[in-house]
Amino acid sequence: MSVKIRLARGGAKKKPFYQVVVADERCPRDGRFIANLGQYDPLQNPPMVNLKEELALEWLSKGAQPTDTVRQILRAQGLWAKFKQPQA
Repeated sequence: MSVKIRLARGGAKKKPFYQVVVADERCPRDGRFIANLGQYDPLQNPPMVNLKEELALEWLSKGAQPTDTVRQILRAQGLWAKFKQPQA
């Protein structure tokens, strides 16, 4: 079973709102997920990102693979650098 950190879409037509979730890659985009890591709203200026940092780092350390878009969000929040740092 491969676990991904990805976006699940919500909101109305032409007004997207996303949840950052941990899910089995075989589940549908908006289907069942394992954990909810936060929200992402691209319509606000600047885009609103609200992530649970400890939970995100925990899932990354367990081997969950982020999608390209989620990886960019993690980089913008500084979480990707925290994850890539060697642990002392």
